[in-house]
Amino acid sequence: MEKIDTHMHVWRLARGDYDWMTPDLGAIYRDFQIDDCWEETKAAGISQTILVQAAATAAETDYLLSLAAADARVAGVVGWVDFEAPGAVDEIARRAADPRMLGLRPMIADLPDPEWILAPAFTPILDAIARHGLVFDGHARADLIPVMTQLADRHPALKIVLNHGGKPQIASGNLAVWRDDLRALAERPNVACKLSGLLTEAGPHTDDTAIGEIVDHMRACFGPQRTLWGSDWPVLNLAGSYAAWADQSARLIARFFPDHQQDVWATNARRIYLNRSGA
Repeated sequence: MEKIDTHMHVWRLARGDYDWMTPDLGAIYRDFQIDDCWEETKAAGISQTILVQAAATAAETDYLLSLAAADARVAGVVGWVDFEAPGAVDEIARRAADPRMLGLRPMIADLPDPEWILAPAFTPILDAIARHGLVFDGHARADLIPVMTQLADRHPALKIVLNHGGKPQIASGNLAVWRDDLRALAERPNVACKLSGLLTEAGPHTDDTAIGEIVDHMRACFGPQRTLWGSDWPVLNLAGSYAAWADQSARLIARFFPDHQQDVWATNARRIYLNRSGA
């Protein structure tokens, strides 16, 4: 079975543009490269990965694209463009000329205005993303799910992939609003959802029962054709290991998507990310 990791980060702290990266993050406050996890990744059956931006700079996107150009294990990159720059539409066209550029992710969860992305000035930028067949990766926070719903309504041609299931508040058990909001978002056919980043939201509730409850709701909302698997490594290391998450995911995907495991592991990623025509 082919498997693609749709959400991996790499970084070198000396590059200096990871504003959110501070020493209190402990286990992940150091350099990470693909080789640091590839033994576990390969053992889990993963053949390729999509690198996702972790800094709001063009320089980091250049860095990730340079890695993709040199490493066949990298299927492509979800990068960053300054939406507020005067030449943003032209910059998206320039970036899209590189076949390794698969999508863009503004770091909306780090901004003070939760509705920042809905500004009318960004309409031509979002239209350009859709026109070039790129994915809009939805930087996640539970209260931003309704914002993604508005975005999907305004831009039905835009492929949106919600990161980390929208970061449900598993640790506190406050899931009712998340359930309703995710269901509403999934009614928009241009939206898909990553089965990733759940353990870091789970506190002590990382067992198959607790995480399975989340996966079951994701399946009910998005079905087998709009759910994609990702690791969120190395952020994952704050709550577990690559090998353990891959093993747990294999159990849960077999349980909740028994006839569509290949879709969740790779086929959906190939259709949504790697097929730039959007078909």
